[in-house]
Amino acid sequence: MKTLKSARFLTRIRNSASVLFSTVILLLTILQSSAVAAHCPFCDAPTLMMAEQIQQCDHLLLGRWVSGVKPTATEAGSSVYEVKGVGRSSGDAFAVGQQIQMPFYIAGTEEKLYAIMGPGTQLLEWHAPLEVTDAGWKYLSELPPPVTEPAAQTERLIYAMNHLEHPDQMVANDAYAEFAAAPYEVIVPLRDRLPREKLLNWLMDPNTAVTRIGLYGLLIGLCGTDAEASAIEQKIVVLDKDFRNGIDGVMSGYLLIRGEAGLQVIDDSKLRATTCRNAAGEEVKLPFSETYAAMQALRFMWTYEPDRIPKDRLKVSMRLLLERPELTDLVIADLTRWKDWDIQDRLMQMYDEEKFNVPAIKRAVVRYLHYCSLDKAPAATEGAPGEPTEAAVRAAANLKLLEEKDPRTVNDAKRYLIR
Repeated sequence: MKTLKSARFLTRIRNSASVLFSTVILLLTILQSSAVAAHCPFCDAPTLMMAEQIQQCDHLLLGRWVSGVKPTATEAGSSVYEVKGVGRSSGDAFAVGQQIQMPFYIAGTEEKLYAIMGPGTQLLEWHAPLEVTDAGWKYLSELPPPVTEPAAQTERLIYAMNHLEHPDQMVANDAYAEFAAAPYEVIVPLRDRLPREKLLNWLMDPNTAVTRIGLYGLLIGLCGTDAEASAIEQKIVVLDKDFRNGIDGVMSGYLLIRGEAGLQVIDDSKLRATTCRNAAGEEVKLPFSETYAAMQALRFMWTYEPDRIPKDRLKVSMRLLLERPELTDLVIADLTRWKDWDIQDRLMQMYDEEKFNVPAIKRAVVRYLHYCSLDKAPAATEGAPGEPTEAAVRAAANLKLLEEKDPRTVNDAKRYLIR
């Protein structure tokens, strides 16, 4: 009953945005899962990294605050710095010992150090000085420049990796941003150079920033052994809080190590289960977020590691979520993209069941049948059109049945098909 109420609640939300809402959901699901992301799949959206900011500048200087003039109603104020170090300076325009006056005021003391950078010599166009520690300046001054060649990008990540949990927050955050911005295929070659023990300690440390959990789980998956997998498994199956940021990355890392055996654990603990153990050993309701995280892990394995677990086995796990009305339309979208044409009979049954009487689900069924009806067998000769598969013929017939009994839904779904 609770599941049905949840489904109806989602129905009211989705219907308020009409057909367009579910179409956007389908588009996002397909785009997210069918193309390799331009950055780490389990990291927060990457920001502009310090290396990118430095690359845009002709000069990178370390300055000690000397004095400042506060702004007035007519003047912007100013700050004077003594150059204590030069990371780079085009044309040797700046040197140690030189004083520069920035055209804005910053309150400081003579003990404070700042990274000062900008293009050309018009200081009005420079970045605001960034207060740094000695360690922060060392990090910035030695930071490898951005590159486009994948192998060189991987080498740059070695530098970032050594600073991921640096005590200087600016350094640690920028090192994380380097990984957040890195495509998965650039991270993978690091597998033999990753600090496995450190990563596991960071992952298990309750003080680790939650935004990093997904990344650390994924990295352990790339370099971990069965010992790390056992520790990760406990983190996955035992719920320490209701919502766990990054647990999808941890699940994916676990699957990278354990493969099909690990997938069975995910099936039993997240996809079939409705309850789980908490840290106190109590049996509690399994949060929806845990199930959705497991779904994300399946998508990750299909898209990024298609050879680690057989695709037919991944389909079996995804199908388990068909019976969850709050996820059914998204599951159908994934199985459509995965060309899982063996669920037609179940979808036709679901179309008339009260439990799944949700417009978004019905439209997802229609789209599934449409794309299945386009499926072709390999052509006998190169360049010749292939014949419709048996599944395609059945789908066309099923789609015609739905057109006859529910023309409005079918027409709505077809309006937003991806051609």
